[in-house]
Amino acid sequence: MITVKHNTETHEFETLDQTMEWAKAIGEFVTIEFDGKQVVGIFGAAGVVEGKCPDGVDYSWKKRRK
Repeated sequence: MITVKHNTETHEFETLDQTMEWAKAIGEFVTIEFDGKQVVGIFGAAGVVEGKCPDGVDYSWKKRRK
């Protein structure tokens, strides 16, 4: 059994796949506990859209080759 804590609520899931899908869907900070381990964070991919990072900062990184 995998336990997820979100705010003051606790949820239980059978598999890690189910847990991760749920965590990605809510897009908020969670604590996942399984096998004596804890994994915390906001899960899911956030990418650069129209030259902006998810926090609104311009994405300006360029790979330089020698």
